Amino acid sequence: MANPKLEVLTPQNCQLIFIDHQPQMAFGVQSMDRQAMKNNVVGLAKAASIFKIPTTITTVESTAFSGYTYPELLNVFPGQKVLERSSMNSWDDQKVRDALAANGRKKVVVAGLWTEVCNNTFSLCAMDEGGYEIYMVADASGGTSKEAHDFAMQRMIQAGVVPVTWQQVLLEWQRDWARRETYDAVMALVREHSGAYGMGVDYAYTMVHKAPQRNTTPYEIAPAVPAR
Repeated sequence: MANPKLEVLTPQNCQLIFIDHQPQMAFGVQSMDRQAMKNNVVGLAKAASIFKIPTTITTVESTAFSGYTYPELLNVFPGQKVLERSSMNSWDDQKVRDALAANGRKKVVVAGLWTEVCNNTFSLCAMDEGGYEIYMVADASGGTSKEAHDFAMQRMIQAGVVPVTWQQVLLEWQRDWARRETYDAVMALVREHSGAYGMGVDYAYTMVHKAPQRNTTPYEIAPAVPAR
């Protein structure tokens, strides 16, 4: 194919890297709601786990400044080695370059903090020096202001980065609802992390398909009493 960016993302053609999803880095995020961003990061991680996407997790100055990676993210990948760095640019660290090369896939899905620093420098260098295609997950990344995030995204897009969202990536990986081997896991993920979409799935399952509710504790409904 003349333009590889016309290929949709599949579980076979891409890998994923999480960059600096650490509390001190999150404290500085002002480009979006931080809890929503964390939800999206964990949703993306669970999607990668479902589809067995090779995943790299890297951190910067954990004990000196940034703190440890979100436990909710680490719990998705038990036993995963976290690659610690001193450089703001993940590409500078040989361990990171080796991890990407070992996965053998040129499409790299990226989520990280901050957009204007760690995501930007990694993406430009990975494209320029490594020949990678970068797919930046905008809603699982954050900057120190909306302007910082937006202009960093624009700079990267102008350089050839492809902007995506976490749910977009999830649904490209699934692609066809006839793929039953991942269907149930994707539906469970959507209900947990996809907001109104997940609420709609719950509604359809219980009200249309008459599936049982998914609450884990029983409850009793008191019948309505007509108004006098």
